[in-house]
Amino acid sequence: MLFKLYKKLLKYYGKQNWWPILSKQNPKIEIIFGAILTQNTSWKNVEKALKNLIEHQLLDFNKILSISEELVKNLIKPAGFYNQKAKTLRNVAKYFTENHNSISRESLLKIKGIGKETADSILLYAYNQPYFIIDAYTKRFLSRLGYIKESISYDELQSFITNHIPNNIEIYKEFHALIVVHCKNFCKKTPDCITCFLKVECQFYKKTY
Repeated sequence: MLFKLYKKLLKYYGKQNWWPILSKQNPKIEIIFGAILTQNTSWKNVEKALKNLIEHQLLDFNKILSISEELVKNLIKPAGFYNQKAKTLRNVAKYFTENHNSISRESLLKIKGIGKETADSILLYAYNQPYFIIDAYTKRFLSRLGYIKESISYDELQSFITNHIPNNIEIYKEFHALIVVHCKNFCKKTPDCITCFLKVECQFYKKTY
């Protein structure tokens, strides 16, 4: 059923080809920095912060470490929580300059400021490793449809999804991106159920309407 849901989303929206990249300066580092900057804020704010870093040629681990933390804070201010995120960006930059060939989820999670969602975003989109990202959109979407309980843990939901779809990195990327776009279009915090093409199979719709 979950893979059928993926196919329905893909048919409706088409391929999303995520992660969204703003510059050719250094796409991998842009993804890594973007995954950190998007914590607790909207993507529009992340884009503003990334554009500041791009303008200053700072999609570079060594350069981020060579400038002052205050300058990093000022450049990423649009993304919010800039004191914390500046430290995390520098911690991550230090990690990647010291670990060129041994990137792992376990080691990423040891970095202060990096949680499971951020680590999995980096691994899936920057390093093409098969970790399905669980975010607020994923939990909201699947709980409203009736696939899961809202109280499900990150690890439980990740296992549920990966056990019910093919173990394919491109599908992982597309499914996650499609869930995000669907939640922005229909399954918002205050959902637009009436016009949603999935309402017939949605438990939230059935209970509400």
